[in-house]
Amino acid sequence: MEKWTVQRLQAFAAADDLRISPFYSDGKTYGTPTWIWSVVVGDHLYVRAWNGQCSSWYQSAVSQRAGRIYLDGCNFEVRFSPIQGDVELTTKIDAAYRQKYGSSAYVQPMLQAGPQSATVEILPA
Repeated sequence: MEKWTVQRLQAFAAADDLRISPFYSDGKTYGTPTWIWSVVVGDHLYVRAWNGQCSSWYQSAVSQRAGRIYLDGCNFEVRFSPIQGDVELTTKIDAAYRQKYGSSAYVQPMLQAGPQSATVEILPA
């Protein structure tokens, strides 16, 4: 299983340009890029859907489990792994959102149950 390099994770932690494109239902056509917030916790990259599990990109990511992201000026082929039910990890991801986006009025809604339930780890393909 591939992992992100330390250097790549450091760049991801500072970058604020993630666009997520899970495959459509055909499993080969990339979805329309959607700009979302991303955070790094430990050696893992995470994103959350603002509209929770109703978000179309989240539904595609969960069903297709693969696609592409644009982050830190580059495209990456990726796999998606939903994260649910891990209270300790959710707390760490919440803290990372507060640290990275704390000055935004939108950070508090990202810490609510809906977006928390739509957290996805992004792994290199």
